[in-house]
Amino acid sequence: MKKNNCIVYCQGAFNTPNGKTAHGLVRFTERYNVVAVIDSVYSGKDAGHVLDNRPNTIPIVKDLREAVRIADEKKLKPDYLVMGIAPDGGRLSAEAKDDIREAISMGLNIDSGLHDFLSDDPEMVALANEKGCTIRDIRKTPGRDKLHFFSGKIEEVDCLKIAVLGTDSAIGKRTTAWIIIHGLRKAGYKGELVGTGQTAWMQGAKYSLVMDSLINDFVSGEIEHAVHEAWQNENPDVIVIEGQGSLMNPAYPGGFEILAAGRPDFVILQHAPKRLEYDGFPGYKLHSLPQQIQAIEVISGVKVKAITINHENMDAAEIKIACKDILQETGLPAFDVLADGPEQLVKLIISELKS
Repeated sequence: MKKNNCIVYCQGAFNTPNGKTAHGLVRFTERYNVVAVIDSVYSGKDAGHVLDNRPNTIPIVKDLREAVRIADEKKLKPDYLVMGIAPDGGRLSAEAKDDIREAISMGLNIDSGLHDFLSDDPEMVALANEKGCTIRDIRKTPGRDKLHFFSGKIEEVDCLKIAVLGTDSAIGKRTTAWIIIHGLRKAGYKGELVGTGQTAWMQGAKYSLVMDSLINDFVSGEIEHAVHEAWQNENPDVIVIEGQGSLMNPAYPGGFEILAAGRPDFVILQHAPKRLEYDGFPGYKLHSLPQQIQAIEVISGVKVKAITINHENMDAAEIKIACKDILQETGLPAFDVLADGPEQLVKLIISELKS
């Protein structure tokens, strides 16, 4: 896949739950070469250092003009402005739209995964046509004639299928799924990610759908089709299905369809021990980890085999304590794959693969 140089737009949202698309692109993408991130809050800092305390030479800058200047200095002429923000409801502010118009005026193509479809804005489209730029709305679904209904062909898939679900939305499911894939590949196994949101597509997942944009009748069919295509075309040892939302988040209960249609052999559950309420909904208390495990296992008939930790608001000592507490509370091993790497979790997966 040819990588295009891009500037990631994350004004006011980097290092917050609303910046998760930018975070994914900063950590890993096969689709773009990220030359800068726009967020005036962290201007002048290294994006990898801010996010994971791991510098990666991607600068954070205050605005679009500075981003273009830095890209030009590096002789990395930017091709795209990629919207890295993921605000609640997927809506763009007036300020963000002004920045997009400026980017188009400067000759940049636009990739957006938000619910505000820029390609439906006549003014934006006219400006893009005038400047010879393209606008891609990643969340815009194909016509109904191109969508798939559940057929049962998922039963043909005979490789190991793992669903990475979460106890909440914006909790790191996609990041963990990619880390597992990379760990499997490093260990000599062929892993394929089935992406279920716009960021996974932006990171280069070949087999993807954007679940929260689909008409409900076709969600199960599109999950099945993506898994089946990944198996049929790639002959992988393991397919990892990215989770969406959680079973019990009031606004994003996306795990049901993945369990029903993806038919995973087992589940890995992402959890943030310090998170007490559902993302974006103060007063909605997070269900306990044992309750969430029980719900998944009752609904799917398959086991949760491991817990992966989101270490938000935790230091290194707290992570180790949390992993021990989870083992004691649930009987399941717990890992922080972002902090410690996936090797121990991959060993567990390989043992399931061999059995």
